[in-house]
Amino acid sequence: MLRDTPVRFVVGSRQLFAVPRRLLAVSHSLDRLVAGQPAPLPDLPPDADGYRVLSAPAGAIGPMLESRPDLVPGGLQHYRRHYIAMDGGFDQYMAGFSGKTRSTLRRKQRKFAQADGGQLDIREYRGTAGLDAFLEAALPLSRRTYQGKYLDAGLPEGAEELNALRAAASEDRLRCFMLYLAGEPASYLCLPVEGRTLVYAWLGYDPETAHLSAGTVLQLAALERLFAEERFDFFDFTEGEGPHKALFGTASVEAASVLLLRRRAANRALLGALRMFDDSVAAGKRLAQRSGAVASARRLLKA
Repeated sequence: MLRDTPVRFVVGSRQLFAVPRRLLAVSHSLDRLVAGQPAPLPDLPPDADGYRVLSAPAGAIGPMLESRPDLVPGGLQHYRRHYIAMDGGFDQYMAGFSGKTRSTLRRKQRKFAQADGGQLDIREYRGTAGLDAFLEAALPLSRRTYQGKYLDAGLPEGAEELNALRAAASEDRLRCFMLYLAGEPASYLCLPVEGRTLVYAWLGYDPETAHLSAGTVLQLAALERLFAEERFDFFDFTEGEGPHKALFGTASVEAASVLLLRRRAANRALLGALRMFDDSVAAGKRLAQRSGAVASARRLLKA
């Protein structure tokens, strides 16, 4: 899909600024990634600046760049794409954790429940009416989340994206969950369904409930319900790494994302600036790690 896409300049998980480009997204399904099959690059529309290739097989990036000398690459990221193989029940899934991790997860659930009178208030939303009720409660929370405030990664609010969600909900291709605290939304999880795969698209939580691990509590409770459906083969955590994905995932595969822009002066300057910025951030991180300043830097970035 061709859309205005920000080329982000990010420190840690906080976006400092972004430069818009008109990019054609080329995404890779989990099945294609596991099979090592890169998606072909479609023809670029005249008004497009280039491609945003997401979660391609890591070994396919080199041949892809060689095949398109008319494009300039940038923003290359390598990571593990985590997923859950849902071929067993929830009990079998939980048995895959260490005893200490299972105990920690259950303790987080109990702690949240105790903060809300002794029981977890988790609600599931389906269908178009359910989606509308979910969005009414979740959108105000999304705007307050870390993802919504700093990463432009909150729940979608544009007409085109909302229409796509409503179409998915009307065909039972969407799962939405909300965790409440004292009757107020504390965390949301929204999962499109692609075939027999659940796609980890949007998770957010109220910063005021961070000490209660609202996102973790909701993730675990939602997984228990999703396993019970016995409909899905995979829970796909999509591109990018993170401790949350690594904790809940049962397997992973090496992937890479890259920007491929038309070989124009402005695009070359943009990607050159991005490379220098990322190199300086990486150098600063190495220095901070040696000096023991990483924890302080992270607290500052999240202030």
